Amino acid sequence: SRSFSITVQNDAPSNHFNTVLYTGTNAAQSISSLNFSPGLVWIKSRSNSTSHELNDIVRGQVSRLYSNSTDAAGTVANGFLSIDSNGFSLNGAGGGGEVNGSGRTYVAWNFKAGGAAVANTDGTINSQVSVNNTLGFSIVGWTSSSTSSDTIGSGLNERVEFLITKKYSGSRDWHVWHKDLPNNGYLNLNTSSAESTPNGDRATVTNDTTFIAQSTSGDLMIAYCFASKPGFSKVGSYTGNGSTSGPMVQTGFEPAFLMIKTTGADGWFMVDNKRETSNPRGNRLFANSSVAEASEPGAQVNFYANGFQLTGSGGGQGQTNSNGQTYIYLAIAADGSTATPSLANSFATE
Repeated sequence: SRSFSITVQNDAPSNHFNTVLYTGTNAAQSISSLNFSPGLVWIKSRSNSTSHELNDIVRGQVSRLYSNSTDAAGTVANGFLSIDSNGFSLNGAGGGGEVNGSGRTYVAWNFKAGGAAVANTDGTINSQVSVNNTLGFSIVGWTSSSTSSDTIGSGLNERVEFLITKKYSGSRDWHVWHKDLPNNGYLNLNTSSAESTPNGDRATVTNDTTFIAQSTSGDLMIAYCFASKPGFSKVGSYTGNGSTSGPMVQTGFEPAFLMIKTTGADGWFMVDNKRETSNPRGNRLFANSSVAEASEPGAQVNFYANGFQLTGSGGGQGQTNSNGQTYIYLAIAADGSTATPSLANSFATE
């Protein structure tokens, strides 16, 4: 007889997403504590009012975008330098302190993609994609055509549930689509505005492999695509109740990162498990605003092993639990969740 052994190791969420805190030096430094090479690095000063800076491997590592601005992508002599095998490197002050101002504190949210971009031909427009199907995340780059209904392949192996798009060759709003928007409209990442309708193909998902993000012919475009993956990520929604005992939202894991937006008019609320290591989590930043980190008692969240609970009663900037209001969210898992069950079996054949 012959014996065989099969072993499948657990895969930790921190191999695909992690939050890093650091202090700026106004000189070259490397942030090298990750278990992976990030595809998207999203940095915000906690201590100062400066823009959110996003760098990714599809547009080019030193081509920055601001989530709170309509600005085109740009580069600076001193700032974000490179994406590395276990983090990223910075060089100098960071263009006004966005990433490396001396003595300033920063948070960096790091998303693993799939390495160097590859061609995707699923849509009517060819795209360049970097895909992490374990996390349910892809970065997509393409050149827009003159046909507004042209489709773009996401590279993911399931339907995109949360779509963030930006024209980066010129000034334009960020357009956002989420599967649970009540009227299939769109939001702007750079503003606190309510859902807009009709969508006008600004950002919308068409089928299991493609999406539409209309723009003028020749525009250079980027998209960040998310889909729910058990044990790793969850895209969903909930309805607020206006109580300090707010709704408990089941994600199937304890969150490491959470972004919430009302479908009405208010900011993109962001919390994580590194800036606050215990409940409640209320030190929020807003994707649409340059404001420094601050606490809002009316908008707090508890993280639990299987999801999160809203403990603020609504009101104030960044409300998360107003009675009867619909909220959309993106949650990324912390370590400790059962991401990929461990399997170790032996069997024999005659």
